[in-house]
Amino acid sequence: MEYNIFRIADEQSAFDISVIADFLNKNKVICSNRYLPLERAYRNDYEIFHQKKKEDYKPDNRVAVNFAKYIADTMTGFFIGVPVKTTCDDAAIKAYVEMVDAYNDQDDGNAELAKITSIYGRGYEMLYVDENGQIGITHLRPTEAFMIYDDSVLQRPRAFVRYYLDSDNYLHGSVSDETTVRYFTNKGSALHFTEEENAHGFDGVPAVEYVENEERMGIYESAMPIINAYNKALSEKANDVDYFSDAYLKIVGPHVDEKAVQQVRSNRILNIETDGTSGTADAEFMGKPSADTTQENLLNRLERQIFSTSMVANINDENFGTASGIAIRYRLWAMSALAQTKERKFTSGMNRRYKLIFSNPASAMPKDGWTQLHFSFTRNYPANLSDEADIASKLAGITSKETQLGVLSCVDDAAAEMQRMREEEEESETDGWPTARTDGNEKLLEEPPEDEV
Repeated sequence: MEYNIFRIADEQSAFDISVIADFLNKNKVICSNRYLPLERAYRNDYEIFHQKKKEDYKPDNRVAVNFAKYIADTMTGFFIGVPVKTTCDDAAIKAYVEMVDAYNDQDDGNAELAKITSIYGRGYEMLYVDENGQIGITHLRPTEAFMIYDDSVLQRPRAFVRYYLDSDNYLHGSVSDETTVRYFTNKGSALHFTEEENAHGFDGVPAVEYVENEERMGIYESAMPIINAYNKALSEKANDVDYFSDAYLKIVGPHVDEKAVQQVRSNRILNIETDGTSGTADAEFMGKPSADTTQENLLNRLERQIFSTSMVANINDENFGTASGIAIRYRLWAMSALAQTKERKFTSGMNRRYKLIFSNPASAMPKDGWTQLHFSFTRNYPANLSDEADIASKLAGITSKETQLGVLSCVDDAAAEMQRMREEEEESETDGWPTARTDGNEKLLEEPPEDEV
């Protein structure tokens, strides 16, 4: 199955319960083998915590560094830490989009979607009309939903399936095609549709799949073997520290009774008798050869490979603190290139989101109004206002004023900033006086009276 994509033929019904049951079982297998290990890694639950327990007399430390969460959260903050800006020339459409986004707290929703795709490689957004007659938007993980596509090269959505377990562990869910939503359940017998069936009002399947990349791979998925190797090496290093702390005491000469020798593992004492001729005795702790240098080299190499493989920069690296703005951008180049790919996929998903919203009568918007929307993503680079101001000043006379102001990270809306600048300039020129003042004889007063100056 290519990239775990579910597909059905054009002549096949999306409401075939046997097909839905088959896809549900397949998605559960994918969740168990792929999605849940990625999710557990994000929650700092790695393989090291599930390995076979060592003998009681051996140190058995389990230490993990949560690289997965660091990588996913760093990429999310870099990609969408600055909320997406949506612009439109049509005032009515712009106002409606702002209302829908505010109603659904969409800045937070976009950030959650970006994080979900970073973890699993894909995520979903489901649209519906709520009890207030407003269009609602919610995000879903691939562990609780999946899309069904047709078998054409275009991979057009045919249906969206969302499912969950209730408090009694019974399965419930819904299937939505281009016009209708139907509900199913399984209360211990077999999966079956309920009698409830509704028209959802959207012109198409009311859901959108967002992907991290075409292969639908999570951002740290390819680095998971290296992360597990790092955690194992770090745990063994912690075990070595315990070995040195609990070194065995070796006694040469005097005899130790059998009972004491039997407790050697718990007490860490070895008794070695001499032949009785030399009369010498010796007691010392047995040292284990140190491999600290080798271990440190291994840990350092594994850490570098983790960030190199995931293509996410280690912001905590001490070299970042002393680098210039240009140097930082070079070090973030690989992550920026990764973000560009993610931006294109995200923009495609947002286009489909608003296309579906505008197709619903509840929006009262023209169906093609979504084509007038433009999305602007801003990379969350460390701000260096001094460098930005220098670049902006050099752009004077070369680019438009709006482009020049757009260089400054402290300016959220270049157009609004230009308007404020014009207002301040007009106020400064008039010095608080109207620009066309007349006396009673309709003569223009070029200067204010002396007693008012």
